[in-house]
Amino acid sequence: MKKIVTIIRPDKLEDVKKGLEDIGCLGMTVKEVKGRGIQLGITESYRGTDYKVDLLPKTQIEIVAKSEEVDKIVDTIVKNAQTGCIGDGKIFISPVEDVVRIRTGKRGKDAI
Repeated sequence: MKKIVTIIRPDKLEDVKKGLEDIGCLGMTVKEVKGRGIQLGITESYRGTDYKVDLLPKTQIEIVAKSEEVDKIVDTIVKNAQTGCIGDGKIFISPVEDVVRIRTGKRGKDAI
């Protein structure tokens, strides 16, 4: 099992959710977060004054999936979140030792 943590532009969330639903990936946790990457934020002007915004609003999606489903999920996220511009986001994949479904007590892949 793997945990997929994705950071994307907030305006791409609906596209990514729809793409994931289309491939049968329904379970996810979504958070509004702030962050920055290699661009270190942006500079904006307000009433003639420049100011730096170094933490930009982003959306984080967390999914725990069977290892054999990870490539399809990642490909779907990239396809639906990609604009080709700086700030499109990142995907982090890490191993999951165990999962427990609280309602039934099932463990492992049966709990996903």
